Amino acid sequence: MSQHTGARMGPGEDVLAAARQWLEPVRGALGSEFLSAYLTGSVLTQGFDPEHSQVNVLLVSRHLGGETLDALAGAMPQTKRAPHFAPLFMTLHQIQTSLDSFPIEWVEIQERHLLIEGQDVLGNLEVPRTYLRLQCEHELRAKLILLRQNYVLGAAHPDRLEPVLHQSASGFATLFRTLLRLSGESPPADQPRVVERVADLYQLHAEGLLGAYLVRASRRRHKGLELLAIYRRFMAEIERLVEAINELRVT
Repeated sequence: MSQHTGARMGPGEDVLAAARQWLEPVRGALGSEFLSAYLTGSVLTQGFDPEHSQVNVLLVSRHLGGETLDALAGAMPQTKRAPHFAPLFMTLHQIQTSLDSFPIEWVEIQERHLLIEGQDVLGNLEVPRTYLRLQCEHELRAKLILLRQNYVLGAAHPDRLEPVLHQSASGFATLFRTLLRLSGESPPADQPRVVERVADLYQLHAEGLLGAYLVRASRRRHKGLELLAIYRRFMAEIERLVEAINELRVT
């Protein structure tokens, strides 16, 4: 997959300049072990706010032995001013051997990354589609269990369910994008369109599946019976989706 696919946007010039400044001592600590540095994640999306969100940086090296880790620990920039950086240190070997363990995460990074220094080591990675489906089903099942548990524990006090839907919205967003990729589609940039397309592909009710997103995006509070109804519809559609993925076969 190309680094130009998906909903990638360029970071602001100020963020990019800050990232390169942050990278300088880190790059020096890695020395000859350094291979690549990428910006990943939300910094490459429209509306990124460096005052409230961290800038994710993937740093790839040849090795990460004890001496190198000590050098990195001593070189990490310390600043209280935004933007704040969240580094992920990986060796190339670790990346190559974890594609079957973290397929969703690597597909997300492949589709949304920007090389800021070094050689591009992500462009030729091949994420196994079978493992992508298995991880997706595993996470959907786990999230469905949590939705049920939270409902049983919180239905008597519906206001407690609103933050559950808020938190669910972002986690399910990644899985919904993955489901579109499994069908050979590039996910739209607009999250409601992603959800609607998933509903269409897997013959679900879009209104119910949009529940978590709409609660999170709304400026008003949802309470009482209205919130219970939204939660139940969303939970029912996730259960139907799990059954559909269980029957999905990919090659």
